[in-house]
Amino acid sequence: MPIDFNQQIIDEFRANRGQVGGPFEGARLLLLTTVGAKTGRSHTTPLGYLPDGDRVLIIASAGGSPRHPAWYHNLVANPQVTVEDGVFTYQAKAVVLEGDERERMFARAVESDPGWGRYQDTSGRTLPVVALIPAFGPPTGPLGDALKQVHDAFRRELARIRAEVAASGPRLGAQLRVNCLTMCRNLHEHHSREDGSMIPALEDRYPELAPVMARLHAEHETVQQLLQQLQTLLAADDADPALLLDEVNRLTREVEAHLDYEEEYLVPLLNHG
Repeated sequence: MPIDFNQQIIDEFRANRGQVGGPFEGARLLLLTTVGAKTGRSHTTPLGYLPDGDRVLIIASAGGSPRHPAWYHNLVANPQVTVEDGVFTYQAKAVVLEGDERERMFARAVESDPGWGRYQDTSGRTLPVVALIPAFGPPTGPLGDALKQVHDAFRRELARIRAEVAASGPRLGAQLRVNCLTMCRNLHEHHSREDGSMIPALEDRYPELAPVMARLHAEHETVQQLLQQLQTLLAADDADPALLLDEVNRLTREVEAHLDYEEEYLVPLLNHG
């Protein structure tokens, strides 16, 4: 993309917390900031990405150009990068995938969006696939606000997955399954951390809120049951996209109601504490 067009996307992305319009409306976008291999200056580029468990994947397509994009050369020279996803900004390590792993990830990307294959054919080169491995530090600012940020990330991801499932064809592609499973794992881990530390600490400090904490624990169990049902459905080779959409809608309603309730009571307590 031309530099001036890139800057328009970057400005819109940052102004709207990751939401952009036009041809990229609803797309999975992130901002990647690398350090120039020759200049040493920071360089930010908007890129599409693919979820992949505890990492995200980006592809150095350069719109089908015969040359690798500048950001790829930068991260090869300095793999420490900064990623903005619209909710969080974090440091990550960039790892260029090779061999069979690269082939499998690229094939999955092409199945999800044949445009990647067309870019590779047009470019006349093998498009590099890069994994971005996050290095998260402790949250900054008030803890209640940090919790709200995490919740907003889940709300956004659930909305994306609902749209992706609704737009899927008669069979579920591998990348869509990975998107769903990544969301399931992240939501389970988030609730496990809350149950293991945050909620017990608040229970000790505010015993008068025992009914609230009991409800949060119960809702976590309900969400976990829905996550298990969703994962069972995803494991089936002949999973029905229509049935999956029903399950995702059920999960979304339950999670969003839970997040709203949790924020109502916990955000003020965490920010005050």
